[in-house]
Amino acid sequence: MKNQELSKIFYEIANLLKTEEAKFRPYAYRKAALELDNLEKDVSKIYIQGGKDALEKIPGIGESIAEKIEEYLRTGKIKYYQELKKKTPIKMEELISVEGVGPRMAKILYEKLKVRNLKDLEKAAKSHKIAELPGFGEKTEKNILQSISFLKKSKGRFLLGDVLAKVEKIKEEFKRIKEVENISEAGSVRRRKETIGDVDLLISTKNPKKIMDFFVSMPGVVKIWGKGETKSSVRTRQGLEIDLRVVPKESFGAALQYFTGSKEHNIGTRKIAMSKGLKLNEYGVFKGKKMVAGKNEREVYESLGIQWIPPEIREDKGEIEASLKGKLPELVELEDIKGDLHSHSSWDGGTDNIIEIAKACIDIGYQYLGISDHTKFLRIEHGLNEKELFQQRKEIDKLNAKFQMSNVKFKILQGAETNILNDGSLDIKNEALKKLNYVIAGVHSSFKMSRKEMTRRIIKAMKNPYVKILAHPTGRLIKQRDEYLADWDKIFKAAKDFGVVLEINAHPKRLDLNERNIRIAKEMGIKMIINSDAHHISQLENMRFGVFQARRGWAEKGDIINTLSLEKLINVLKRKEVEI
Repeated sequence: MKNQELSKIFYEIANLLKTEEAKFRPYAYRKAALELDNLEKDVSKIYIQGGKDALEKIPGIGESIAEKIEEYLRTGKIKYYQELKKKTPIKMEELISVEGVGPRMAKILYEKLKVRNLKDLEKAAKSHKIAELPGFGEKTEKNILQSISFLKKSKGRFLLGDVLAKVEKIKEEFKRIKEVENISEAGSVRRRKETIGDVDLLISTKNPKKIMDFFVSMPGVVKIWGKGETKSSVRTRQGLEIDLRVVPKESFGAALQYFTGSKEHNIGTRKIAMSKGLKLNEYGVFKGKKMVAGKNEREVYESLGIQWIPPEIREDKGEIEASLKGKLPELVELEDIKGDLHSHSSWDGGTDNIIEIAKACIDIGYQYLGISDHTKFLRIEHGLNEKELFQQRKEIDKLNAKFQMSNVKFKILQGAETNILNDGSLDIKNEALKKLNYVIAGVHSSFKMSRKEMTRRIIKAMKNPYVKILAHPTGRLIKQRDEYLADWDKIFKAAKDFGVVLEINAHPKRLDLNERNIRIAKEMGIKMIINSDAHHISQLENMRFGVFQARRGWAEKGDIINTLSLEKLINVLKRKEVEI
């Protein structure tokens, strides 16, 4: 599909335009890129069927951008993009992946030090040339080196959010082959780990050759590492390594249990098997030479005398002991979620207006939607001020009145994602906050504060009587930025004391809280909420990644407030003491 190619170009154009301090054009290209990212139909087919006029009917695509899409589809390049790159010949995507380096800084570094890519940036920082630049200094240089080091540690791993859709597409392709009896992902993908090193697929079939021939000839395969009757390995164009194993139908469950892992979990289950005089491996469970289980995973666990354990918690962190006692948690399910309280609209730079987001939520089956646009400190995100929040409230009230008149059992709530300033205060006055249905508070700047300062800053915000939710609490961006330095014991205690709900941000780049902190919050009795942080209707689907993360942290339905009905949720949001 040409969608991804064009999307990448438009993101690059948006970033290059930011170096020129253009106010509106970067936003237009960013919006177009986001729309293309989420467009299901190939844009080239749309053009073939309807020409430029059809392109202009795509949301977020105006006449000027439609012309550039047409030019790319006809010639394979965009003259405007080529001219921008000549003006500032840098690998923008590489440079802005470094925390603290934005498009304007990248341009300055190119103009002053001829920094074109990540390698140049590291060399300049190590030779202390960046610290010498006006407005930069030693602290900026140190932060750049730390961020580059962090990026190197994450190299070679992929976000679950980037991998899972590809895996699901491959599975759908295989399901069309009649010889495929069973198919499943295994390994870290099945355990829904935040990042994935490589992908494991498992198939049972009576025709391994046909399956393997199809596998190694899939579109996107650029390297075949090995091809055999039971195992083949390939690399895709995106650099993803995929292993496919073929097993007989009677061993599929045992193989799925074995290849799902984790390694530590498997050691634990094998010890139990040995204690019962059984042998457990990828072929089955055996009593002597007799196979007693193996066809499906549940019978494998049952043969060991333990409950089936959900893949997300197979990490040897107490799940086997809980299973032996019959005390495994009933993990939250996606179907338990009744609504989303962290969604951004066109009011603050999102691509969709409130009614469009609401209709999408109704289609999902939600009872409610919370609009939580950024507030005024985040000018780059078109943050709303007090007057704009009031105007937005009038629009939401009108929409809710229409729902009521039409007997649609759905409600839009108005929140705001406020900014926790350096001193712990919020960027919106309490007089405006008290008129909202709820307030989300989050750190969006000055990430490098000392542990003591950051702890004090966050706790002061949590004490605000109108703050109900702490957004993406630790501030990490997976593969890009580590969590803030803070005393999390004190922050978690403050959440408990002040009745603040901790967010599990479902964006695949955040997944914040992490599994460890979710489990701590659960044990402390702190309530949580899973939010999509959607800036586009399609990103509402990020909710599933938040649910995966909650499950990895052993969270149950009762731990998550947006599993509540609308009526119960509104009661919870009215008071700081959260009870379910």
